[in-house]
Amino acid sequence: MEVAVIDAGGANFGSVCYALERLGARPYIVRDADGLRGMPRVLLPGVGAAAPAMALLHQRGFAEVLPQLEVPLLGICLGMQLLFDGSEEGDVACLGLLPGLVRRLQGGPGLRVPHMGWNTLEPCVDSPLLDGIAAGASAYFVHGYAAPVTADCIAACTHGERFAAMVARGAVAGAQFHPERSASVGARLLANFLRWTPA
Repeated sequence: MEVAVIDAGGANFGSVCYALERLGARPYIVRDADGLRGMPRVLLPGVGAAAPAMALLHQRGFAEVLPQLEVPLLGICLGMQLLFDGSEEGDVACLGLLPGLVRRLQGGPGLRVPHMGWNTLEPCVDSPLLDGIAAGASAYFVHGYAAPVTADCIAACTHGERFAAMVARGAVAGAQFHPERSASVGARLLANFLRWTPA
């Protein structure tokens, strides 16, 4: 299985590629929109801030092409946030593939922001992307902004407030956590994505 891994300026695409290779996939790092042609699956990993990431996606032609994709697309961490209408981080318009606004986490007593570390997943609906991932399974998060729990949320998480940990709509999906750093849970998510046939 070939997978296009978009270089959106983050530093984690190498570890994402390695995680895919362990599952028998063939990742290809893509640095412009032309590289997406003919690819059966696309990953959008991201680390950093929304505004510069969106600027890079526009500069490299991805912002115009990604909304037209007809193959499965998985956004990871910032990559998931960029799937939404916009982000408070830099007050930037994003890809608009999912409705909603990404907002800064508020934290709470004894809770630090950014949210860093392991936290539990709360499945919201049945989804093939969650196959083999039990309620209460732990995944590794690093983020200061989060997407809302909407009808597209398939798994939530709580850090002072509830937010979307995983989303899916049509052929578009996202994980706020880092599957490449989430041990067996992350490997299972990536394996599910490689098999995923959106309804």
